[in-house]
Amino acid sequence: MSEARSDAPEATMANGTVAPNTAEMPDTTPSSDVYAPSDGMIENANITAYMRKKGFDTYDDLYQWTVNNPQDFWADMAQELEWYAPWDQVLDESHAPFYKWFAGAKCNIVHNAIDRHLTTWRRNKVALIWESEMGEMRSYSYHLLNREVSRLANVLKSMGVKKGDIVTIYMSRIPELMFAMLACAKIGAAHSVVYGGFSVDALADRINDAKSKVLLTADGGYMRGKVIELKKIVNEALQRTPTIQTVIVTKHTGQDVVMETGRDLWLHDLFGLPIASALCDTEPVDAEDMLFVLYTSGTTGKPKGVVHTHGGYMVGTYTTLKMVFDIKDEDRYWCAADPGWITGHSYIVYAPLITGATSIMYEGAPNFPYPDRWWNIVSRYGVNVMYTAPTAIRSLMRFGEAWPSRHDLSSIRLLGSVGEPINPEAWRWFRDTIGASETPIMDTWWQTETGHFMITPTPITPLKPGSATRPFLGVDVDVVHEDGSSCAANEDGMLIIRKPWPGMLRTVLNDPDRYVSAYWEKVPGGVYTAGDSARKDEDGYIWVIGRLDDVIKVSGYRLGTAEVESALVSHSSVAEAAAIGLPHELKGNAIHAFVILRMGFEPSPALEAELKAHVGHEMGPIARPEKIEFVTFLPKTRSGKIMRRVLKAQALGQDVGDTSTLET
Repeated sequence: MSEARSDAPEATMANGTVAPNTAEMPDTTPSSDVYAPSDGMIENANITAYMRKKGFDTYDDLYQWTVNNPQDFWADMAQELEWYAPWDQVLDESHAPFYKWFAGAKCNIVHNAIDRHLTTWRRNKVALIWESEMGEMRSYSYHLLNREVSRLANVLKSMGVKKGDIVTIYMSRIPELMFAMLACAKIGAAHSVVYGGFSVDALADRINDAKSKVLLTADGGYMRGKVIELKKIVNEALQRTPTIQTVIVTKHTGQDVVMETGRDLWLHDLFGLPIASALCDTEPVDAEDMLFVLYTSGTTGKPKGVVHTHGGYMVGTYTTLKMVFDIKDEDRYWCAADPGWITGHSYIVYAPLITGATSIMYEGAPNFPYPDRWWNIVSRYGVNVMYTAPTAIRSLMRFGEAWPSRHDLSSIRLLGSVGEPINPEAWRWFRDTIGASETPIMDTWWQTETGHFMITPTPITPLKPGSATRPFLGVDVDVVHEDGSSCAANEDGMLIIRKPWPGMLRTVLNDPDRYVSAYWEKVPGGVYTAGDSARKDEDGYIWVIGRLDDVIKVSGYRLGTAEVESALVSHSSVAEAAAIGLPHELKGNAIHAFVILRMGFEPSPALEAELKAHVGHEMGPIARPEKIEFVTFLPKTRSGKIMRRVLKAQALGQDVGDTSTLET
């Protein structure tokens, strides 16, 4: 619990009342400080312009109108974009919870991300600035971006990729990953991006579920000066996948790789052929046609393929980036995530391009070769808006203020946080050290499933460190008990969303029943259950606490306990395993595993190290356990379910609570 500061500025809350001096505020949340936006920020914000356009005097009045009239608000936003054919209905609720947004409309997200800029001055504006930790740099105007995407789109068509197919992409953080995503969307195919840090099993499982015929990858990627052998992982994964017919490989790191004749092709060789024309028409698609599938860990062993579509996702991501990060034409924007996660899909690839922004993409670690790598990039490129994760912030905090102080960070006017709740200490360090004690932090809560920001400040919102503040325009969020009734102020409950929103997932790939049961049936009333616990304070600010289910969030990435346990049990020495997340200073949570060995195997430090490496090989380094404890017994219910909450309570020295359902 943070100590209240008596010197914090007085601020007007979103409901129009003046927040009391923080020394007098009840200490019921992780932080009770309130930071008011500057007059200049309020005056010049995009959201202020929209508020004035609609004739509202306060943000709270605007928000209330958007929640009461969400279809009018989202239609307003949609009309700022271009459509091949208009919609018949903004929202079709006839088959809830299988909602349809902008029903009947024809569009393509690539038309708004690239094509429409080519007839304006933005044609020659820089769309992407890319840099590798190894020193390589490239930049692409919107014109050049269009050429690269069109060439790859034509290559995909020549390989038989057609509308409705799902193409798997497995690359490091390089421009070709962006080109591949856009090329798929341009021709009406869907993409399934698998994070380049995932390993063999994770890649194979996702290919099999998507039934992909074509895989796009690279020979390797870079991280901390080392080569990630992507093609080697691909070769092993494809031994477990029957559907892949063609693998297109980008030469990036240059090391020798095994290329299978008749299946594997170099992209640069294909680009030298007539098939790789720079002219390719963008395919009109239905607003509800699938844009991509992105896999998110669940509480069972099988990851969920979350499906997003062109129209609503396009409107939702564009609107939130414009309003929350206040993107202006002169800005240089950097989302320091990976395109392989939803943050990268929405706020590296699609939304920045739709807004016509200039974006930075960096391949590598934030502290390689020195802890000022990020701050060097901010200074050299004049980054105005930076969006990253609490894990990265905490890791850079360890090195103190000396490293960022070497660089001119005065260009920064907005900072952002994503992936998990940010602790107040890290929030203040980020604001004070990187943002010169005056830059607002947009602490955003959202999910792979939601597609775009759901709870977030805007540049005109008074901020409380550790809170994502209030729901975005048109988004109706609440904290409730299991029976669906609203919790009292500062009472822990379940985070829900009461009404549909444009960027929402449409289904779980190949499993619509799972979509309904996982998201729409856990709380009465036909509401979306986020799976997070939260509380709402007396100002209506939301404080997200953590996951309700058996998912571990490591460095902002969601990993299913079942996936980790399955990887452990696949080792010849392991009979049973359980995985939990325990608090970690840098990662937010770290994986701790409990293992029962098979007969004939004995616990040892060497075996612990071997099992850690095995999980890293099977799932990727992000899933490598911090600690493995060898046990002879795991607490289970009488039905055989491992009681992970008991293991977690024991590990933290807490009361284990009711154990009446445990087998004895």
